[in-house]
Amino acid sequence: MMTQVKIPQGDQKVTVELTMKELMALAGIRFHGNHNVEVSARKKLNHVLEEKYELENNDRQMLN
Repeated sequence: MMTQVKIPQGDQKVTVELTMKELMALAGIRFHGNHNVEVSARKKLNHVLEEKYELENNDRQMLN
C-alpha cells in the first residue's frame, strides 16, 4: 500500500548559501579527516528548514 505525504508549499524554492566543499560533501564526496564540511552543510540545510516551518506555523497562528 502506498501512502502519499503532502508537504505544504513543497514546490516553493528556498536559497541556501553553501561553499563548494559543502556542496560536494552533500553530493556524496568524502573529505577524509574533515567531517566538519558535511556537518556544516547539513546544519545550514536544517536551519533553513526550521526557519521555513517556523514562518509557516506563525502565519497559521495569526490566522486563528
